[in-house]
Amino acid sequence: MSADSLAELRLRDYTPRSQARAEVTSVPTAAVPCVDVHNHLGRWLSPDGGWLVRDAAALIAMMDECQVATVVNLDGRWGEELGENLDRYDATYPGRFVTFCQLDWRLVAEPDGVDRLVRELRASVARGARGLKVWKDLGLRVRDADGGLLPPGDPRLAPIWRTCAELRVPVLIHSADPVAFFEPLDRHNERLEELIENPDWWFGDRDRFPTFGELMRSLEVLVKAHPGTVFIGAHVGCNAEDLRWVDRMLTAYPNFHIDLGGRMAELGRQPRAARALFLRHPERVLFGTDAFPPRGDDYRLWFRFLESADEAFSYAPDEAVPPQGRWQVHALDLPATVLPSLYAANARRLLRL
Repeated sequence: MSADSLAELRLRDYTPRSQARAEVTSVPTAAVPCVDVHNHLGRWLSPDGGWLVRDAAALIAMMDECQVATVVNLDGRWGEELGENLDRYDATYPGRFVTFCQLDWRLVAEPDGVDRLVRELRASVARGARGLKVWKDLGLRVRDADGGLLPPGDPRLAPIWRTCAELRVPVLIHSADPVAFFEPLDRHNERLEELIENPDWWFGDRDRFPTFGELMRSLEVLVKAHPGTVFIGAHVGCNAEDLRWVDRMLTAYPNFHIDLGGRMAELGRQPRAARALFLRHPERVLFGTDAFPPRGDDYRLWFRFLESADEAFSYAPDEAVPPQGRWQVHALDLPATVLPSLYAANARRLLRL
């Protein structure tokens, strides 16, 4: 290409190839049989309405190959959808899958909505759900009878969290989203390319959405108000960009835990801080990928990230442009003493496996 044509090269077409000759470590299986606490196997997120995993038996074979003992399916929803997920996974392959329910938050705008949600939760757990998944729509889109946004820490929802404590089921909660999704859409936004491709992921309109900080404060209000309820903050406590905040939450609230799902990119650009966080709180960090449908290559990449000392590699090797930011990651080289808890023991304890 000529100098003139290069000057007109669009950023989306710029796909540089790293010339760093860094170590490449193959980690084909986890150090111990692991539990993936954050994945999606149902139909809820499927673009065509079908099962995200078309062949459950093939998934089991891949799990065996990678030493994945159990996968938590967060797509149970409620009612018949929950029953179909439980039948397809938990009942057919005992011990290999654990399904979480969700709540039909549309009910909250009705006069007896919270009571109905509590009854729905009890019915789901009685049917076999092993936890409650709370998605980011609580705080961003769920509205009360007056049309106001309902934050996670709203005291009107307290009966739900108390019921989770009573039934001994953890709450895996996803509040907010990456910080950049709440920032202005301009040349300084580090996730601009991703937001251009997915405009519905932008929550920077202050007339419609709260700030990221407001959502984090509401999450803390929730966790603090219900010390008897086990909370698992999805995606590194919902704030992977600020590990000091995550460390403070883990230190202050014994009922708060974190999963790693979908945040290799964030953890891998601050590897020393991430490693130190995991070593300070080895009983509170849970392995999870949020890579769906699950693939062996995704698991092997995670094993390399957690167990090796490799530097400067792609967190999305199948993508010409890394989707969550134009940077590479560095592995954490976690000690063998931490891996059993992170990979499995913490999840087994919280889920009573």
